[in-house]
Amino acid sequence: MTASKKSSTLLWIVRIFVGLLFIFSGLIKLNDPLGFSYKLEEYFEVFHITFLSPFAVFFSIAICTLEVFLGVLVLTGIAKKAVNLGLIILIVFFTFLTFYSAAFDAVKSCGCFGDAIPLTPWQSFGKDLVLLTLILYIFFNQNKINSCTNSNTAKSIFIWGALLLPLGFGLYTYKTLPVIDFLPYKEGVNIPDAMKIPEGAPKDEYEIIYTLKNKNTGEEKKINDKEYLATKIYEDPNWEFVSSSDPKLIKAGYQPKIKDLNIFDAQGISFTPEIIENPYYNLIAVAWKLDNTHLDALKKINLIAINAAENYRTRSVLLTSNSAQDAENLTKEAQLMVEIFYADAVPLKSMVRSNPGLILMKNGVVIKKWPASQLPSYDELEKNYFSKN
Repeated sequence: MTASKKSSTLLWIVRIFVGLLFIFSGLIKLNDPLGFSYKLEEYFEVFHITFLSPFAVFFSIAICTLEVFLGVLVLTGIAKKAVNLGLIILIVFFTFLTFYSAAFDAVKSCGCFGDAIPLTPWQSFGKDLVLLTLILYIFFNQNKINSCTNSNTAKSIFIWGALLLPLGFGLYTYKTLPVIDFLPYKEGVNIPDAMKIPEGAPKDEYEIIYTLKNKNTGEEKKINDKEYLATKIYEDPNWEFVSSSDPKLIKAGYQPKIKDLNIFDAQGISFTPEIIENPYYNLIAVAWKLDNTHLDALKKINLIAINAAENYRTRSVLLTSNSAQDAENLTKEAQLMVEIFYADAVPLKSMVRSNPGLILMKNGVVIKKWPASQLPSYDELEKNYFSKN
């Protein structure tokens, strides 16, 4: 194989890798645009630009659509100069964000591949450095790239298709729910089981650093807690204790899929087991942010809950992260008959990507989830679930 042929083959391989990775990254986040918008809001807080938070969903769908768009066009070779420049700008932007997150521990996960493939900030930064190198290789060899077609009509079809299809997909999943649910509260999950730590599972390992001083020489030295205990240096009269560090996590133990769910009432009393381990059908409405929730959807959920309670004694609760006063005000405004409980916003956002959303559970298992735009009627629930109990 000639050097020219090898160079051409390598360029093709790099283009395919970069293009498919951008398409995958964009689509996996478009599958859950609300999830990525939450991640963007974290960055807005870090950089003190929270005035952009109301537009987080717009930026989420726009950025992910752009990823897919550039990924498709880098594969086809259409508009190569503009596309390659766009790739460089986008990857430099991503590389800066992931480096900042890693270096300053600003955001725990960049959300590069959504919840499907969680990456640490340093892993994300390393991935972006590799991509930056590959994209620069494409950029400096773009004169060797030919378009897959010379037809202007075909080019227009590729361009508009690469733009409108992912955009439509993102808008659809935003109004409904993720097509593929990678979250810990997906349908079929037994929540109590997902919260358990198996017996004998490895635990978190911590390290404490002790600073000691030699009374005779004035020498100071640092040793970890294991060495401190093993050598019994604390029994040596020549050494005196100076200070100890805070425990530092050096090795994470077993992490349950659900570890941050705590449901409590207005007095702070935990009701988590009582609610999630209910052996009968129960309805859980989730409205994590009451001042931004869909009021008509809440009223529909309320009507479902009233009928279910009257006919089947089905328990219905509303979970929110707002204050008890906010919940009381909403209860009066919407004439809600459901019980109100409280939880942190983080798990509530993961329960159902809708505000509000509705979850049907039985014996700790998530049976079905609905967004505000696709709430079932009471008759549907009775026919498909309650009457079969």
